[in-house]
Amino acid sequence: MPIELLYQLALCDIPQIGVVQAKILVSHFGSAQSIFKAKKSQLEKIDGIGAARAASIITFSNFTKAEQELSFIEKYKITPLFITDKNYPQRLFNCYDPPTLLFYKGNADLNASKIAAVVGTRNNSDYGKHITEKLIRDLANENVLIISGLAFGIDAIAHKSALKTNQQTVAVLAHGLDSIYPPEHSGLAKNILNQGGLLTEFRSGKKPDRHNFPSRNRIVAGISDAVVVVETNLKGGSMITAELADGYNKDVFAFPGKTTDSKSSGCNYLIKNNKAILLTDAEQLLETMGWQKKQKEKIKKQKELFIELSTEEKIILDLLNQKEACHIDELNFKSGLSSSAVAAAILNLELQNIISSLPGKMYALVP
Repeated sequence: MPIELLYQLALCDIPQIGVVQAKILVSHFGSAQSIFKAKKSQLEKIDGIGAARAASIITFSNFTKAEQELSFIEKYKITPLFITDKNYPQRLFNCYDPPTLLFYKGNADLNASKIAAVVGTRNNSDYGKHITEKLIRDLANENVLIISGLAFGIDAIAHKSALKTNQQTVAVLAHGLDSIYPPEHSGLAKNILNQGGLLTEFRSGKKPDRHNFPSRNRIVAGISDAVVVVETNLKGGSMITAELADGYNKDVFAFPGKTTDSKSSGCNYLIKNNKAILLTDAEQLLETMGWQKKQKEKIKKQKELFIELSTEEKIILDLLNQKEACHIDELNFKSGLSSSAVAAAILNLELQNIISSLPGKMYALVP
């Protein structure tokens, strides 16, 4: 039995320990097993945990649900992605509340270089269908991973359009991987498995309850570089996704519509209130995101020979060498350094013109 995975599953079952507290604990101890083996006095001293939560961890002993889920994972060859795993979607570190554990089945790279979410109303118009299909068709040669939520309407159109144009697409679910909602999309889900994947933070047996959908939407927003809202009224899941993405400092785009059309009222609202960029076509999306430009080359190792770096600076540089750009929260979490040490290292690297700051508290190597 994979012991660490069992502890990871159990961590999610502890009363009073949500995703925010789990992130704090994992950042402090490094593994789930270490959290369970920690002393109460150690746990109590951690900011955000305190005496009550420490007692909840120390007294926890019900591993039955974790054992059952472990059996399900092994039987159906599910890929669990704990927050410390290298294949965990790194963009979720930009969120203050990333899922502690994700469950994935598929072949798409959840850390692809270009990821766009395409969302919208369940009751789309012909206009919404047309612009969704055209957008995704025009992205076909740009190697963009398409994310959506498998719902009726724009979500389904986005997934189907991606499949039709041989693009990878991932559906983020609001329930466990033992079922598909809506059931009418079971066939679509099977096709997505062959050309993308299904992703959820919910365990087997978890039904698509109403309160699960905002949680699902935060993953859609957090895992993407850009969120495109095609059609939506002023209320609904797409607006939640857009608001979350805006809060996560993601680029949000919206297609405008007639002022008299309720299906476009949400898009028009986002544009009017500067929460979304008015979008007209795929070319504009590519230009705005910088996806038409060649990827920046990584700093050559030889450059380091001429620069004397501290241990902390080398840690930050190694992290930035692994990807195009990193959020400050991700650097804090993955470096294992204190926030003050990270800030000092970043400042020194900026002064030496090795890294540069980007909008949204992001940092990248200077080409």
